[in-house]
Amino acid sequence: MFSYLRRGPGFYRRVGGLAVPIILQNLITSTLAMADTFMVGMLGEVPMAAVTLANIPLFVMQLFFFGVQSGSAVLISQYWGRQDRQAINRVVGVALWAVNLVSVTFALVLLLIPVPFLSLFGNQREVILLAADYGRIIGLSYVLNGVTLVYVAAWRSMERPGIGMYILAASMGTNTFLNWVLIFGKLGAPALGVTGAAIATLIARVVEIVIVVVHARRSRVFRLDLGLLLRPGLRTVKQFIRYGSPVVCNETMWGLGTAIFPTIMGHMAGSTEILAAYTIAGNVEKLCMVVAFGISGTASIIIGREIGAGRSDTVYQVGLALNTLAAAGGTILGAGLLAFTHLSAPAWFFPLFHLSPAACSAATIMMTVQACIMPMRDFNNCNIVGVLRGGGDVKTATMIDLCPLWLCAIPLAALAGLVFHLSILWVYLAMSTEQLVKCIAGVVRLRTGKWIHDLTRPQTME
Repeated sequence: MFSYLRRGPGFYRRVGGLAVPIILQNLITSTLAMADTFMVGMLGEVPMAAVTLANIPLFVMQLFFFGVQSGSAVLISQYWGRQDRQAINRVVGVALWAVNLVSVTFALVLLLIPVPFLSLFGNQREVILLAADYGRIIGLSYVLNGVTLVYVAAWRSMERPGIGMYILAASMGTNTFLNWVLIFGKLGAPALGVTGAAIATLIARVVEIVIVVVHARRSRVFRLDLGLLLRPGLRTVKQFIRYGSPVVCNETMWGLGTAIFPTIMGHMAGSTEILAAYTIAGNVEKLCMVVAFGISGTASIIIGREIGAGRSDTVYQVGLALNTLAAAGGTILGAGLLAFTHLSAPAWFFPLFHLSPAACSAATIMMTVQACIMPMRDFNNCNIVGVLRGGGDVKTATMIDLCPLWLCAIPLAALAGLVFHLSILWVYLAMSTEQLVKCIAGVVRLRTGKWIHDLTRPQTME
């Protein structure tokens, strides 16, 4: 039954070699993000809610960045299989133009009209004003972060995921240290609170860019061509639009849809406590998802390279094996999260963030639901982001990812929270219905085998 798990010699060693750096990168990012949340949480629930509110639109931008990363990775991994470095430079150039246009726009909006803009996502004046102070600065940091993420994604697609781990480890370490200094006024610095957290993040992004520039100038494995980056060519732009734009649309629309959930919570009774709990639960979920992200990123790289190198006959079995690994990892982590939520979190974890009893209860509910659906969620992540996209089936993957969110989860959550005024348990369960629908649709598509496409063939670029 599971004969597809018996791969050729060196397969799982290669999976581990690609997945471990990606997992460590996400683990470092998620762990230090939890430290950031802890430090902001020590200021109280209002500052934590303010940071959560400001991060709603920024989360959408992050998802756009991830979409550009994923869209470019679909092409770069296949071009890497063909060893076409000039084409890779052109794809990176298109990706950089895309992220810069969006990040600069968001930064200007948050800099010039932060209060009216953030008022769209919450209704408490005190929280909105504090979020505006944070947003003015944090928006600028994403202009730099977008460039870093495109560079890291390109190297990951060329089977060099380690550089991303080193860059983000340095960045997040800097961010955490400066948070401690600037939030609480350590080492003689003024105590700036939430504003200090934003300044720390901006400085950390500067560190990222410095490392990227130094690495790009010294690398001998792959050289960036400035001319191709600035002028990637109409043919590459059209190719990216054809095969990358569905992925960018997927992540952007998924980000917009996901941003609606805290917006719904922000208009519920007891929204400050609920948003604080959502921040804690969200960081825990990201920590638990690092294995799935590592496996899905590896799946996209391996499958894309195999197709680009002309070895499409083994791709289906590889996809099955990696999806199974993701589901198994999700089962183990889900069980661990369930035990942690009910045995350890109430005693020592929640008190670290000075949560009220209502916020503790909401966080417990959210984390319990997360634990129960984690095997399914990890499978979906690997199947959609890694296998289907890596196989070039970007349009169908987009439909499978977005339709359950927009047609099922969002309407049900809005009805539960805003129309029927049900508790956060029912709202969170409604939010989670998308995973079941995605799983069913994803399995059906996977079994057809029609998701395997070579995007680098000349006839596909006409």
